[in-house]
Amino acid sequence: MDKHLFCAMTVALCAAVFALPTGEKIYLWPKDKMPDRQPHQIAATVAETKAPGFKADENREPHLQWYEAPRGPKTDAVMIIISGGSYQCCCDLPAFEPLVKKLLDNGIPCVNLTYRTPRPKGLPIYQTAWEDGQRAVRIVRSEAAKRGYDPEKIGVMGCSAGSHLAVMLGTSALTPAYRPVDDLDKLPCHVNWAIPMCPAYALTDGLDDRNATKGDGPDVKLNPSFRFDAKTCPMCFFHGGNDPYSPIGSTQIYRQLRRMKVPAELHLDADRGHGPVNAEKFERALEFLRQMQFIGKLGREVNHDHRHMPNDTLRTEKELLWPEGKMPDPMPNQGYKPYLVWFIPEKLTTKAIQVIVPGGGYGFCNFNGEGTPVAHYLNGKGMAAVVVMYRCPRPQGKPKHFSGWQDAQRAIRMVRAEAPARGLDPNRIGIMGFSAGGHLTLMTATNAQTPAYAPVDDIDKLPCTLQWACPVYPAYALTDGADAPNKEGGNPDGAVLVPEFAFDDATPPMCFFHGDADVYASMNSVKAWEKLRRMGRQSDLHTLAKRGHCFQMNAAPGTGSYTWLDQLWDFLARKGLSK
Repeated sequence: MDKHLFCAMTVALCAAVFALPTGEKIYLWPKDKMPDRQPHQIAATVAETKAPGFKADENREPHLQWYEAPRGPKTDAVMIIISGGSYQCCCDLPAFEPLVKKLLDNGIPCVNLTYRTPRPKGLPIYQTAWEDGQRAVRIVRSEAAKRGYDPEKIGVMGCSAGSHLAVMLGTSALTPAYRPVDDLDKLPCHVNWAIPMCPAYALTDGLDDRNATKGDGPDVKLNPSFRFDAKTCPMCFFHGGNDPYSPIGSTQIYRQLRRMKVPAELHLDADRGHGPVNAEKFERALEFLRQMQFIGKLGREVNHDHRHMPNDTLRTEKELLWPEGKMPDPMPNQGYKPYLVWFIPEKLTTKAIQVIVPGGGYGFCNFNGEGTPVAHYLNGKGMAAVVVMYRCPRPQGKPKHFSGWQDAQRAIRMVRAEAPARGLDPNRIGIMGFSAGGHLTLMTATNAQTPAYAPVDDIDKLPCTLQWACPVYPAYALTDGADAPNKEGGNPDGAVLVPEFAFDDATPPMCFFHGDADVYASMNSVKAWEKLRRMGRQSDLHTLAKRGHCFQMNAAPGTGSYTWLDQLWDFLARKGLSK
């Protein structure tokens, strides 16, 4: 290998650019063998170009810069950091430093890639960066034995244009970006995972700029530069609902990964714009790496009852939903009177109320398995919760959700009626449900202006509108699985949202959670999220890699299946609903 490839650089020389200590600097290309060299391009960060005495001619060579090794126990994984900057510069380094520190603190060695910018002339905007990226992966792979990590545990992390490059590296490794220049190029250049934050240029309505039609145009497709070959790797996406580089880019890449059965996660945040996530949100990436066992073995799974159930009994109150003799459409096969149970915290910290409708395929109502643990969690946060025991099994001669929908609307009206006397806010009520209860959540949240039954008393004069909804692994939401697991994973364009969801003007913002490997496909949540975004309802969406139906029942510590309720609480806090 050409001696020009390796060049040590002291930490002192980098101190003005890197806040975290750095070590060796490695140039990517042998002397005079860099492909597509263009005289206007440099390889320097924005901070370097602004430093006194910067000379462009001394900064033409793309390179890797190793961060100082983790001080504690080290994993056998490694992360390549790729800045964004519209392929015009490398600008994200300061924003990445807290994320790199988090990776280092978790034992993951990190190396920063400084690729050539600005955009090449006469070539695709990403071409020279892609060449540098493939070469960088080969160098990192060649360094595995020396540095003590697994050559098949190489990840990439980027933002914006850096995320476009990360997706290129993650989907298109079998397409050479350049002709081999030495023996190093005999090594494969695939990566084993990618963490794209707000990827740019993912869709055909924004191949070199912001999305002209917000990613929603009728002819918009994925950028054809993404090959999705046999080496396509698992990915964990972060994107904001207000990003001008449309989050539909992330959902469309995710859809293709699901078609290929490649595990992936989406973490889409309401109201957030463009840019890297903060260190707290980046914990989702570490949870993804743990779930995928890229950074060690999973811990022992714990039943969620044991995590959230208190040792003592909290205050609960049970109420029947309907006055005697006035329950609408009674069915001979439904043998109990529906009711709700108030779960009341010892001390209220918020006046908001969470209504919970459990799942059970509309054949039964999994009150204790799905409803009660969440109610106890929310009580621990100081929020009142109400779990609804709606009528089951399915009504005869009616849609499967018919009785449950009536009971859910009645429950919301009762909660609204009682809220003031309990010191609660009748205008801050949300609904949450699991599986069939997730379908019922969507049904109730998107049809608040459609009565499910004729009024039976004065309570029914109150509206059943909601301020938020949280569908958790909702079933039956798409036409390819309207009454069963999704036949084609909800992936075909013809698998659309079922017609019973009206998405009327009162539809609130939502927070979705779904297992990536659920037979009631995560596309149920993805396509509902896309619909809400088009309506201007800024919502959250979290899919969890390799997790199936009822993902939360047993979950390993340090994974998204374990911390999902914290993510719900974060959504409520950002929406101002947890106060």
